[in-house]
Amino acid sequence: MTKRFSLFALVSLLALAGITQAPKKAAAPKKPKLVVGMVVDQMRWDFLYRYANRYGDGGFKRLLQQGFSAENTMIPYALTVTAAGHASVYTGSVPAINGIVSNEWFDPQTGKEVYCVEDDNVKIVGGVEKSEPMSPRNLWVTTISDELRLATNFQSKVVGIAIKDRGAILPAGHTGTAYWYEGANGAFVSSTYYMNTLPDWVQQFNNKKLVDSLYSNDWKTLYPIDTYKLSDDDNVPYEGKNAGEAAPVFPHSLRQHIGKNYGAVRGTPYGNTLTLEFAKTALKAEQLGKDDITDLLAVSLSSPDYVGHQYGPNSVEIEDTYLRLDHELAAFFAFLDKEVGAGNYTFFITADHGVAHVPAFLAKHKIDVKTLSSNTADINKKVAEKFGINGAIRNFSNYQIYLNHNRIDSAGKDAEEISDFIIAELKKLPHVLNAFSFKEMDEAVMPAQMKERFANVYNPKLSGDIEVVLKAGFFYGGATGTTHGSWNPYDAHIPCVFMGWGVTPGRTNRTTHMTDISATVAAMLQIQMPSGCIGEPIVEMLQPK
Repeated sequence: MTKRFSLFALVSLLALAGITQAPKKAAAPKKPKLVVGMVVDQMRWDFLYRYANRYGDGGFKRLLQQGFSAENTMIPYALTVTAAGHASVYTGSVPAINGIVSNEWFDPQTGKEVYCVEDDNVKIVGGVEKSEPMSPRNLWVTTISDELRLATNFQSKVVGIAIKDRGAILPAGHTGTAYWYEGANGAFVSSTYYMNTLPDWVQQFNNKKLVDSLYSNDWKTLYPIDTYKLSDDDNVPYEGKNAGEAAPVFPHSLRQHIGKNYGAVRGTPYGNTLTLEFAKTALKAEQLGKDDITDLLAVSLSSPDYVGHQYGPNSVEIEDTYLRLDHELAAFFAFLDKEVGAGNYTFFITADHGVAHVPAFLAKHKIDVKTLSSNTADINKKVAEKFGINGAIRNFSNYQIYLNHNRIDSAGKDAEEISDFIIAELKKLPHVLNAFSFKEMDEAVMPAQMKERFANVYNPKLSGDIEVVLKAGFFYGGATGTTHGSWNPYDAHIPCVFMGWGVTPGRTNRTTHMTDISATVAAMLQIQMPSGCIGEPIVEMLQPK
């Protein structure tokens, strides 16, 4: 009895002294089992908050409450387009270094247009006969995906998925596997760069023709249309119409596409549904996140870009797309929690670029901007009159002018003098903010932040001779819809939120950059940064609680 009392007394004293051991919690893994990177094509930063009062608890709100948000993440180069964005997110690099200067570009060496992921040395796998073959060979540096594979002696599995080929190929890097959507036959496809035949699980997914069941729902608003108070009127003349529509208004009929037009899904929120269902299938089939070797799943959601281009960022269509995406994210997180385990994966979400307001929408509200047509033909004519050279401008693309140096040299003229003349003519145009020669960029008068972004887009082998900078809100385009591509915040301010393993919840408003994402993942995984990386880890996120 005395011994029992003494033992009880000893335990009580130790408890009072705080020496007793608390029940052990399950130790967090040394590294995440899976990294999931999500790039939402054309997601402005403010979409995290604009519709927040209508978001549920499991999607964007969960991200912001449980994750770390770098609130002032900017794209550090001037040409903000899809391919350059995806390449920069996963390389931590910029077009000046990684070779992906745009979605397509003029190659001054060959005189040909180049698509960012074209590759005539491979063949399509699973697509129709006329499908263009694709690979990452135009990417000059490694991705964080490649570095993960290198660090694990290629034991890590990497899969890139998107509707757009470039949205899947560039994130997967040189050593991963990429699948993208072929609208001609409604199938996810790949190329012989990666494989000779599609895996059985991909063929089985394609055979289901999920798109047909999605089309059967048409595209109606998720909630009563009169509750979409953060959007413009549904029927406005500056939104694009679908084929066969009398007006660009809800509901958008999709049933007529069943069994035939598989490409139409791209321009609806159902493109996100299709992509995420394929991603879930890939995760299970490839056993991603099922062992202690970190895998990487790169998912790019292309449909918001198609919707945004056609209707603009203030449309009911965009609001509905993001309300639906919030639901999709909640379901995707629940899926990851179940299949990989909450706390076993690291998730990040970002965008490849933002988007400009539709100029006619701004003009309606007394912000006077408009779409433009190129003036290069007029300027070419003026150069011919002054210098006697026809076709001195060889090409104009991506806001850059390429001079025809062969013609200028053959005529015995001074290319610098002609460049100065063209720049002077451009500056006379009321919508042009600035124009400068890349060779003399150091002497161009502009804010340092702008100059750095144009320096980061200049690639000596691929870029033109003269950069044209338009005033804010202006762009080259048609009467409906909108686009992106400028250095301005509406195109360059993007979301960057991490959640899960290794992430300390919180936020920072200091300026961070798209290029910091890969540097941060490298620091978390304790692996080498990609070979062209100029980013820096977001250290606030990595601090212990």
